[in-house]
Amino acid sequence: MTLLKTKIGRRSFLKTSTAIGGGLMLSFSWLAACVSDPKRVLTMPEEWFSLNGYLKIGENGLVTIISPNPEIGQNVKTSMPMIVADELDVDWTNVIVEQGPLNTDIFTRQLAGGSQSIRQGWQGLRMAGATARRMLREAAAKAWQVPVEEVTTKEGMLLHEKSGKNATYGEMASAAANIPVPEEVELKNADDFKIIGTPRKNVDGLKIVTGEPLFGLDYRREGMLTAMVIHPPAFGMKLKSLDDNEARNMPGIKDIFTFKPYEDGHVKNMFDASAFTELIAVVGNSTWEVMNAKKAVKAQWEPFEEYADEFSHYSDPSRKIAKRQPAGLESSARHAEIIAEYSSKPGNVVRRDGNPELAFKQAAKVIESQYFTPFHAHNCMEPLNFFANVTADKAELVGPIQTPEFMEKSVAARLGLPLEKVDIQMTRMGGGFGRKLYGHYGVEAAVISQKMNAPVKLIYTREDDMTHGTYSPAFHALYRAALDENNNLIGFHVRAGGIPESPLFANRFPAGAVDNYLAEEWSYDSNISVGAFRAPRSNFMAAAEQSFLDEVAEAAGKDPIKFRLELFERAKNNPVGENNDYDASRYAGVLELVRDKSNWSEVQPGMHRGVAAYYCHNSYVAQVVDLEMKNGKPVIQKVHCAVDCGIVVNPLAAANLVEGGTVDGIGHAMYNSGITFSEGKPDHSNFNTHQWIRHRDAPRAIDVHFVQNNTDPTGLGEPPFPPVMGAVANALYHATKKRYYNQPYLG
Repeated sequence: MTLLKTKIGRRSFLKTSTAIGGGLMLSFSWLAACVSDPKRVLTMPEEWFSLNGYLKIGENGLVTIISPNPEIGQNVKTSMPMIVADELDVDWTNVIVEQGPLNTDIFTRQLAGGSQSIRQGWQGLRMAGATARRMLREAAAKAWQVPVEEVTTKEGMLLHEKSGKNATYGEMASAAANIPVPEEVELKNADDFKIIGTPRKNVDGLKIVTGEPLFGLDYRREGMLTAMVIHPPAFGMKLKSLDDNEARNMPGIKDIFTFKPYEDGHVKNMFDASAFTELIAVVGNSTWEVMNAKKAVKAQWEPFEEYADEFSHYSDPSRKIAKRQPAGLESSARHAEIIAEYSSKPGNVVRRDGNPELAFKQAAKVIESQYFTPFHAHNCMEPLNFFANVTADKAELVGPIQTPEFMEKSVAARLGLPLEKVDIQMTRMGGGFGRKLYGHYGVEAAVISQKMNAPVKLIYTREDDMTHGTYSPAFHALYRAALDENNNLIGFHVRAGGIPESPLFANRFPAGAVDNYLAEEWSYDSNISVGAFRAPRSNFMAAAEQSFLDEVAEAAGKDPIKFRLELFERAKNNPVGENNDYDASRYAGVLELVRDKSNWSEVQPGMHRGVAAYYCHNSYVAQVVDLEMKNGKPVIQKVHCAVDCGIVVNPLAAANLVEGGTVDGIGHAMYNSGITFSEGKPDHSNFNTHQWIRHRDAPRAIDVHFVQNNTDPTGLGEPPFPPVMGAVANALYHATKKRYYNQPYLG
């Protein structure tokens, strides 16, 4: 049993009896406890900042648990309350789940990104349930005049076996509100979990399938106007002149005007990505009327001059997505020239082990391959949208956003309002994948509402969304491997770069498994806006790395799984370097599991197999793809997945995440044609020219197997996405005898 200290955050527990019925309301935030002492905040251990949650116990025993993080389909709205409920020891059927609003006084890290919601909230959510349970036990012990150690709980009931007394949580909730927060609480052993580790259906499932309004596009308000924006037709351009006379006089149109999403000199936070400094707003009564008016607006555009843009997506200040936005109308043809130039010369050395140059010079065999992926649009099912109602002293916003706290700060700064005057309510999202990390569209809605002095719903069309950015960057990687006369891997070299950033992870496998290792990177600035895309950078590097390792294994005459496992043995027993960011034992574990579950050595006639394994977002995933060729086209029959993400909170939701990530990865690698550019203009604007995976292309079956351990949970929304791309490439090779180096493989 784990004892968890609550002392650091005791002041953060807010306890009140409900006004009617005498229930208990308990909120907690360790960060809020330290607000009055900035020095203490700065020195607080990082893990304390991730603790967040909120619960209410009614007098009838019904428990309401607030889910604080944005819901983008990863099912945290179910899984996070499950963690609280298990430690609280309540019957899940008596739990109501509500989406929490943005509230930085109560919650911390209200963010959906990096597959960190469960990992960062694990201890805090458990502490929330355990603390409330302890206070209820103490209230019962006081009422019954018995030692608290003799009071037990079971599914929302308080029990004293010796006296036969019992009470519901609801009956003791009001008294519990007067109990001091304990100095420490006992957390359950993993073996004692009753809710964690059991399959639970999505709490919003019925609402979703019956069409109950949940998503941003569903939101309506009496008197609400509809707004859309017009942005430059090409990256690298700005507005020169505007003729809106015809459009302004069309039915239902209220106003047309230009505006800046961010004022000149605005210090951008990491999620203030916006490629265009000035937009045109068209506001009217209905979507149809505004769309028609947009077509009638006559705007002239001109190239902009180079300007500084210190936007940085990554928290690591050494990684900049774009230090500046250069002038010029970029094209994919020019990008290809840049990649050819930069990939052929030495890059910035990020890691060097041993003497790689000598290893390659003395090698009996050298294998070299290059890999490429273009820019990619997120293309969420639900295009960007946000509701805003801005008055003289208040801004109310409702919509789908992965980073509400960052949007709140940006809106406050743009409107000139105090932070406490900005209220953001989160809706469920119809897809995010990183696109809705960037809250410019919420800021745009707020600026338009302020100008109109009316509630406004901003809606992006599919064409607006696909041509506005924010894209996954274009990446390239060159790999080289050196084998000795006994086909041992003695040298490994990767040079990775991109426009406008590098995808390199210098300390990931096979770093640590090869004596002589060299990792270089390069980047080239661009005015095309980019940002996080599901499993950023990993989504390319996994496919490239795992494809290349298969090619090396073949050159060495070794089975691809056995070849990888030999490298992991080296990394486990005698690792090279000290900065390897993976656990070789867990990495090897998923490979061994997928090998066994797929019966790797027994390939059915006509079936072609590929394998890949990758580590990202603190989790390990290995996948085996089985495909066959029908009428000259590949058909994926089955994907076997082995996953080590620590304790699986909700096996049903977890399996769904793995299945969804697998299908998404297959589509991304095989069919998604990416975004190319001609004179700064995206060549694709809708799905009629931009192919995405269809139902017929999905695997006929996906088997998911989780490594069983008691390790704290890690990420799952992103880790299944990258490796399957490599597994598909390797399966395609065995089917066609052709290596696949460029995504999309079938483009």
